[in-house]
Amino acid sequence: MPGVIALNKPYGVLCQFSAHEAHPTLASLLDVPEYYPAGRLDTDSEGLLLLTNHGPWQARISQPRFGAEKTYWAQVEGDVGADALQALARGVTLGDFTTAPARVRRLADNETAALWPRVPPIRVRKTVPDCWIELTIHEGKNRQVRRMTAHVGHPCLRLIRVAAAGVNLFDLGLAPGTWCALRADELPLLAAQARRQTQ
Repeated sequence: MPGVIALNKPYGVLCQFSAHEAHPTLASLLDVPEYYPAGRLDTDSEGLLLLTNHGPWQARISQPRFGAEKTYWAQVEGDVGADALQALARGVTLGDFTTAPARVRRLADNETAALWPRVPPIRVRKTVPDCWIELTIHEGKNRQVRRMTAHVGHPCLRLIRVAAAGVNLFDLGLAPGTWCALRADELPLLAAQARRQTQ
């Protein structure tokens, strides 16, 4: 039966099930035969990872042509100002491609206060401030968010995917390394597809 799993992937975990000599993999967190990631998270990124055992759902969640949005919280070096936020929102040219327009805003300190600590902690430089921004995109190219923030002068220190395809990590209450099964109607992108198929 088709299904979807939501996982809060910790930092340092490789987004595959096969063994790796240098990093723990998804197999260290869950044993779910026939489930595969719908999209990927870099080893040094954290947060929401959706997995499914249904190929069409995997494509619909991960492929940009279906328009599934992904929202990230990025802790970046420096004090991000209006010009950098506007550049990210318009789209930036990264050499091999230009990013599509995005939604972006600076996060208030109280919004990130409840985040779990990263293990290991980020590198902190006392002479360089940092802040958090929220960035919503639908493309998801390789290391796209990190490349975008670096392009506007604010290298990324920590990156957490907090939402994807209408599923919000904080609504699920998942601690790092934990997961839960989702019903199709809890994934708005798939629920809309199912309704169309039955009409």
